[in-house]
Amino acid sequence: MKDTMTTYLRATMIGVPAVMLVYLLGFSNLFATEYLSEAAGFAERFIPLPEFDRADYDARMLALAHVDPSVLTATSTASSTPRLWPVKSVYPNVGAILPFKRIVAYYGNFYSRGMGILGEHSEEQTLAMLASTTAKWTAADPTTPAIPAIHYIATVAQATAGKEGKYILRMPDDQIDHALDMAAKVQGIVFLDVQVALSTLEHELPMLETYLKMPQVHLGIDPEFSMKHGERPGTVIGTFDAADVNYAAQFLARIVRENNLPPKILVVHRFTGDMLTNYKKIQPLPEVQIVIDMDGFGSKAKKRGTYSRVIIPEPVQFTGIKLFYKNDARPPADGLLTPAEVLKFTPAPIYVQYQ
Repeated sequence: MKDTMTTYLRATMIGVPAVMLVYLLGFSNLFATEYLSEAAGFAERFIPLPEFDRADYDARMLALAHVDPSVLTATSTASSTPRLWPVKSVYPNVGAILPFKRIVAYYGNFYSRGMGILGEHSEEQTLAMLASTTAKWTAADPTTPAIPAIHYIATVAQATAGKEGKYILRMPDDQIDHALDMAAKVQGIVFLDVQVALSTLEHELPMLETYLKMPQVHLGIDPEFSMKHGERPGTVIGTFDAADVNYAAQFLARIVRENNLPPKILVVHRFTGDMLTNYKKIQPLPEVQIVIDMDGFGSKAKKRGTYSRVIIPEPVQFTGIKLFYKNDARPPADGLLTPAEVLKFTPAPIYVQYQ
């Protein structure tokens, strides 16, 4: 009995330190692999970051531009006229939506039937239509799955000056919340669109920062209603400069960095040359992907012409197109472009908006 007790005590004395050693080496923070985060100023446990697939990104950008990678040789590249598309730009951070997914957005304002599809039907009907339209785009290009979006005009240009004299009306939070709720019901994302009129992006964007901090919320800006010379909105076509676009991109980039978010998307509407000046100075960022969206309605031939004249010659990063359910179908126009027809554009739009 005494020998048995002695053996038990020895085993216990050996076992306890052994268990403690295993714990310290395997589980305790004292021995965890650590690195010093310069940004945060404190030690953090090492967690390998996911890697961005540059090869897949490059292949998808070539596909959008209808470029066959098999013909890309050093000789042909050097001897031929430089291609405008795809754009050689900064690679986005991990988690970027584009060009891995195509965005199919429904646009408008809940208060107005005339501003787009969002104000024309009940929520149930609108979401059913959006889901169906999104599925059609995925079927047309299965290699680039489409995701739905609610593109909501959160700052609306007005014909009257209002209290501030800025000719704008900002939507109340409950209306923006409604846009978020709708998108959530179809596992989609949200764009908040800003028409600055006589205001500025510097004044308006901070008012939306609470929403832009949400990972599913992105931004649209509309040069058509940027009245830099004091005109009343709707009397002339407005304009943004590269400096305006860069401000919006940098504003979003800061939010992304401060809140550890995946890249944001910035949509800039355009249907004339003067709506966007100094495009070469626009700077896409790892945190922000920029889409130049071809606005404007008309016949299929007219829309192809606008795309060729305004969007293709001035490449920034990605392209989009707006399709009008009513105006593109109203004579003399000959109906909406189909997904198959749009996909033949060079580059193929990665953002498609229905109004």
